[in-house]
Formats: sequence, C-alpha cells, structure tokens
Amino acid sequence: MTEPSHATFWRDGDDPGRRQFVALLGPSGAGFALEGGGHLGEVTVAYETWGELNEAADNAVLVLHALSGDSHVAGPSGPSHPTQGWWDGLVGPGAAIDTERYFVVCPNVLGGCQGTTGPSSLARDGRPYGSRFPTLTIRDQVDVEVGLADALGIEQFAAVVGGSMGGMRVLEWAVGHPSRLARAVVVSTGAAATADEIALCSLQVRAIRLDPHFKGGDYYASGAGPVGGMAIARGIGHFSYRSALEFQERFGREAQGDEDPMRGGRYAIESYLEYHGDKLGRRFDANSYIVLSEAMNRHDVGRGRGGLQAALGTVEVPVTVAGVTSDRLYPLVAQEQLVELLPRSGALEVVRSPFGHDGFLLEVGQVGAIVASALRR
Repeated sequence: MTEPSHATFWRDGDDPGRRQFVALLGPSGAGFALEGGGHLGEVTVAYETWGELNEAADNAVLVLHALSGDSHVAGPSGPSHPTQGWWDGLVGPGAAIDTERYFVVCPNVLGGCQGTTGPSSLARDGRPYGSRFPTLTIRDQVDVEVGLADALGIEQFAAVVGGSMGGMRVLEWAVGHPSRLARAVVVSTGAAATADEIALCSLQVRAIRLDPHFKGGDYYASGAGPVGGMAIARGIGHFSYRSALEFQERFGREAQGDEDPMRGGRYAIESYLEYHGDKLGRRFDANSYIVLSEAMNRHDVGRGRGGLQAALGTVEVPVTVAGVTSDRLYPLVAQEQLVELLPRSGALEVVRSPFGHDGFLLEVGQVGAIVASALRR
C-alpha cells in the first residue's frame, strides 16, 4: 500500500463551482446554541439548487446527504466538485425528483468540509477551528437547515428526502419541525444509533486519532494531515457499506493481480478497501469525518421527547420508509421499527440489492421509483 497523499478538501477561497453560500446568525441573531452546550456564532452554509422556486414557494424539495456526501447531489465532477453527483440520475429534468417541477435544495451539512462551517473553517481569530470545533448532534444540523430554509423564503418543503445520515436528519425534521414539510422520505436509516453502529463509527474515529499526523485535530498548518488514519477509517466504513455476498462474488479469495498472499502479497479485497480508503482520505477532512461520525452516534429522535414511540408518534405528515435487503449497517429491522412507530408511514418499501448499505446510492432505478411515488402521493 502506498502512503496516501495530502488531503485536498474544499477551503475558503477555492472555486465555488455550483455552490451558493448564505451566512446565518441563528433564530435570535446571536448564533446557534448547540444541544451539547457549545455555541457557534455566524454559520456559513454551502448549498446547491436545481429548478425554480414558484411564486407560492411551495414546490421546494430538500435533499439531505450522507456522511461523505455534500451539496453536489447531481451533476458532473470537476475542479470544484471532486465527484459526480451522489444521486445523479435521481435529481434532474424528468427524473424522480423532477427539476422541471420542483425547486431542489441540497446543503452541505453543518460540520462538513465542502463549504459549510466545519472544523476546517476559520474561527474568529483567523485560524481553523480544528480541535476547538464544538460537539454537534443531528438536531443541531437540522436547526441550521431550518435557518437556510428561512433565508430562502421557504416556509414549508413539499418533501424532505434523505438516506443514511441524511435520513436521520429527515426524521429530525419530521419530529422537530413538522409544520415545515408536507411529506418525508427516509431511506436506509433508523430511529436511533445502535450499539453496532456506534462500535463501527468509534473504531473509525480511533484509527484517525491514532495517526501521528492528527496532532489532536490541529494539523491544518502542518502540511500533512492524518490521511493514513483516514484511509483505515474509510476501509472499515466501506466494509460495513457493502454486503458479504457481494464481496464473495466479486473477490472471493482471489489475489490482487500477480501478488501472492503466501509471500506478503494482498488479496483483491484488501486492495479494494485500500483504494477506497485512500480515495476518501484525499478529498475529505479528517476532523469533519470525526465530527459527523460522532453526531451519527448521538442520533436518537426520542432523546428528551419521552422515547422513540412518543416522539415518532407525534409525526402527522406522511413518511415513506425504504430499506435495502442486504444492508448490514442499517438492516431492514431498523426500517421496520420506523414503519411500526410512524402513524402515516404505510408499508415498508424494500430495495432488493446485493450492494448492502450502498444500495440506497447505487440502485437509482428502484430508489427513484420509490421517491417518485412518494412525491406523487
């Protein structure tokens, strides 16, 4: 394995590409009081839009990304967007979320590294937050997204849609801000983080923090970040995103090229995980990976609301819930619980796929049909 190169994520002053930006001062103009006790003053949100907001401002759809995603839900890659749109084919003219009908908004999440305020952003003293960045929860992220909606003049979204970490935020929108959305679509997530999910995230966080280049989170001026730790963390994550069946069918016990595992060479599956770890480690900030992973670990829509049943039982908007058959990170039992506790969820929509958790991104046809049907209803 070659040592990953220095990470190159978006920073202030870089070409914005399709990004737009808004500065938010919180509901009272004094910044955002965070659930964990911290505080952020002015928060910048990077977002992208497609389509046009109609005169009544009632055709907006909010699309929320997962852990390693960003505001670029659709469109080609380029100098300012390191990857193609993460739901390319699901958003666009004539697509499931039809931009000829809907005004689509996709923000980069609070704590991210693609334009929204996060650990790599400059604090008031002109230095990156780094280790000083406060603890975040999913609710904090949604509070900022509500601020974005206010700034855009959107009182109520026609729908809020998201998968994985994005699905967690959809649930918080539905429970915490029910008047701000007409319907919701939740894909491949659960009502609260489980011990399994917390364990996997905590191992990834530990791998990053043990990298000697991490420097307690204050590595931005050092010329080298913890990209090796990030590569290991992402390898652990990617293992959980796919299924055992897919790995066996694609790789089995095959060697990587002409390497011999009996003589120090790698198996093909090892090379695959190293490649994906290195790839993310070069485009994503390690501190953001930690902050967002730990926010996911704190996910619990029932916290302070009398428990899951009480919290989800208050949701009066229609919620479409979907899951992937082979998902071992957020298995179907998690979505079955949501269907049981949400009063207006209907039947569970099942995506049949060998691709595990990543099926919610890769099975564009099946997921698109579910989303389109939800919007029609």
